[in-house]
Amino acid sequence: MDARPSLDPAVAEVRLAVRTALSALPPGETVLVALSGGADSLALAAATAFEAPKLGLRAASITIDHGLQHGSADAAARAAGQARSLGLDARIVPVEVGADGGPEAAARTARYAALAREASAMGARAVLAGHTLDDQAETVLLGLARGSGATSLQGMAPAAELGAGVALLRPLLGVRRATTRAACRAADLEPWEDPHNADRRFARVRVREAVLPVLEAELGPGIAEALARTAVQLREDAAAFEEMIQETIEDIVEHAEAGISVSIAALAANPAALRHRIIRHVVAAEFGSSLTRTQTLEVARLVTDWSGQGPIDLPGCRARRVGGRLEFTAS
Repeated sequence: MDARPSLDPAVAEVRLAVRTALSALPPGETVLVALSGGADSLALAAATAFEAPKLGLRAASITIDHGLQHGSADAAARAAGQARSLGLDARIVPVEVGADGGPEAAARTARYAALAREASAMGARAVLAGHTLDDQAETVLLGLARGSGATSLQGMAPAAELGAGVALLRPLLGVRRATTRAACRAADLEPWEDPHNADRRFARVRVREAVLPVLEAELGPGIAEALARTAVQLREDAAAFEEMIQETIEDIVEHAEAGISVSIAALAANPAALRHRIIRHVVAAEFGSSLTRTQTLEVARLVTDWSGQGPIDLPGCRARRVGGRLEFTAS
């Protein structure tokens, strides 16, 4: 009797990651793969095409054509054709990319909006994105370089809200980029090479091609894995802090005229890390604004270093000390 051919280890690893992510969804749901045609999303599409039917899920792909480079329509058509060869229904959606926040951020905003809109229209429960462990490491390193705090160092979450009630799932955050390439080779899939991935005008490309290799060479292997572990640990810490904040806020926050107020004594009694998070949380929840580190510290001085200073103008609101309360009102 002939032995059954062994499954390529890279294919097996990607399939296991996808199976784990999809197993939380109830049978009968639809999932979409965000397919660029690159190795990561192509390996993800192949694994989803294999695993989704076994879990009773319907699967399709959606390719966003940003129109930012010559031949983008051809690349999108090629990706959709590969999806169909895997047994997936495939859709191509052209988008217009604005200019806010720079080209990368603007493209991401347009892409995510289109994914949420199309997924909702198709009745899809989740969109799967092909971000890998390497992408996570690059994100954490970029956040560290910008000095933007623990939130940015948390990197990308395995599951997030995309919009319109659609979840964004990242099954491959524990999978190396080399593994997705190996999985494509094993399945005779030819990935598209995005020219932007080699364009050193982008900070992420410089991190990928220059910074991480130097760190690996000088500090030893395992840097990418260490950065990804850091993101997981910080997300765990953030979740614990969020629970503490919710419990604390119920006792110390009161609604005020045109705003909200917080007990000075309660804020002063809390550790600085929790106090700062409460301040940021209150402003974000009540006024939809994010505070910088400097702004947060200035507000905290109204609690811990009070010397009669006046109101502080913040994005969307104003903070001032009124008796024993820290009051935030709309500006």
